[in-house]
Amino acid sequence: MSNNLHLFKNTIFDGASLEEAKSAIIMTHGRGDDSSKMQDLVKSLNITVETAIIYPIATNSTWYPKGFMEDWSENQPWLDSALENLEAIIKYLNKKGISNDKIFLLGFSQGACLTLEYVTRNAQKYAGIAILSGGLIGPHIEKSNYSGDFERTEIFIGCSNIDHHIPEKRLHESEAAVKPMGAKVDKRVYPGMDHIICEDEIQKVNEMLTTI
Repeated sequence: MSNNLHLFKNTIFDGASLEEAKSAIIMTHGRGDDSSKMQDLVKSLNITVETAIIYPIATNSTWYPKGFMEDWSENQPWLDSALENLEAIIKYLNKKGISNDKIFLLGFSQGACLTLEYVTRNAQKYAGIAILSGGLIGPHIEKSNYSGDFERTEIFIGCSNIDHHIPEKRLHESEAAVKPMGAKVDKRVYPGMDHIICEDEIQKVNEMLTTI
């Protein structure tokens, strides 16, 4: 256990009420954000009125203190707490009657890394996964951390080839890790792009959202 450094009670719930929602999207923010950027992004997404929108909130606007490719121990206990927080949110949605195959997960930057790390440790059928400027966490891909079967869940990975936070190599390594676990991967590397979410990524996410 990680002493609940990140608190479920800080989570923001928007969109359809959980009593009426037929699906959900979890939008996990990056370092230095308080979900404001995710709440701006949602205005560009085609989310149905039957979809609950969930914004996890990191304590002090940071899910873990150091870079995502540092040794796992360097980011503890914050990393474990962040993973546990996502787990708590998904279990809460399950309890409200929204199964994992109706849950879409999206993350940007540090939130993208956290999202991909969580789903790969807990691979199963999800509604879809969008990883915007992120990759699996750790100094190398430790396959023993990961288990399950994505059952053809689509995972979109989008990032610049010169992103100063995310080396292009880690994008390819992440794809290579999730593909054998049953993921259907769409990886797009954008030449010269800044550390941002581009229009092509938004269009792709909207295409994915039509399936939930």
